[in-house]
Amino acid sequence: MNTKECRSRIVDEFIELTQIDAVSYRERKIADVLKEKLLQLGFEVQEDQAGTAYGSSTGNLYGFLKGSLPGGAILLCAHMDTVEPGLGKHAVFHENGKITSSGDTILGADDVCGLVEILEAVRILKEKQIPHRDIEVVFPIAEEVFIKGTDLLDFTKLRAKEAYVLDLSGAPGAAALRAPSLISFSVTVKGKAAHAGFNPEKGIHAIQIMSQVIAGLPMGHVGDDTTFNIGTVAGGKLVNIVPEECTCKGEIRSYSHQKALELLEKIRASFEKAVREKGGSFSMEHEVNLHAYETDREAPVVKRFERACERLSLPCTLTETFGGSDNNNFALHGISGIVISCGMYQCHSTLEYTYEKDLKTGAALVAALVSERETEL
Repeated sequence: MNTKECRSRIVDEFIELTQIDAVSYRERKIADVLKEKLLQLGFEVQEDQAGTAYGSSTGNLYGFLKGSLPGGAILLCAHMDTVEPGLGKHAVFHENGKITSSGDTILGADDVCGLVEILEAVRILKEKQIPHRDIEVVFPIAEEVFIKGTDLLDFTKLRAKEAYVLDLSGAPGAAALRAPSLISFSVTVKGKAAHAGFNPEKGIHAIQIMSQVIAGLPMGHVGDDTTFNIGTVAGGKLVNIVPEECTCKGEIRSYSHQKALELLEKIRASFEKAVREKGGSFSMEHEVNLHAYETDREAPVVKRFERACERLSLPCTLTETFGGSDNNNFALHGISGIVISCGMYQCHSTLEYTYEKDLKTGAALVAALVSERETEL
């Protein structure tokens, strides 16, 4: 039966949180609920002012829970925001334990799976009086818009030197040890307008310059560890006017930050050469949204993950991702972390789903990571 009576506590909490609207920069309601849940679990809770920089009323949530086991604090992270279409979400629980959206919005498993697995893990540890390490949690805003929340996190307040970020698709038991730099850019070419019928030779064709540059640039995979894409091109006003302006926007991703910067300069040089030959001018802007990192396979944070998977009889897969997460910022600030899968599937689409069994397994895994012992849920 598809009734509340056949659902577990973690599923109830998952459905509760997914049905709160929390698109990027509009996370106030879910932040208030999560803050109360952390306080009930005994955390010291703070909220920063990161949102004010983006015109939002919500900041990153930080919590600290004192443990009794020796060793440094362990940081757990899952972000609060979702992508669009994320307003009016309604979770549907199916008899086989699958949870989907109603089909017209995302579900919000990215990253409510991570949030509830952290909360449930701590809840079980406390109920069963299982000793654990000091626990820090960070629930950031605006992760989905290139980790803007943790861009403004005060890292001097964090005690942990090791982090687990619950923000990877797939069943629990996988961890990404490497993620890329991502540089977004825009280029505007300015030529000279002229009547396309009477005196086109008096114009400088901005779209033609743009087209010639793009045609000469590599696209897609640029080597084994770098990709390049121009996703939009816009220019011109009327068909009888030589276009005086054209703009393109694109991105570079690479596991090597240096290679990403070198490719950016190659693009810049191509435009410089084109306007020198054809006339006109160009301007280029870029933003480093993610900074590449790679966590060593022998790092303690990885070895602890492997031990936890073994204790829970989970197949342990060490992999990499070509997407970003808040772990990019943790690594940038000297925290050794990995991104772990938390049972979310087909994220960023209306087909997104999760399973009750994955939520329970993910919570057990988090509990094992901070307690170094198996925890049955």
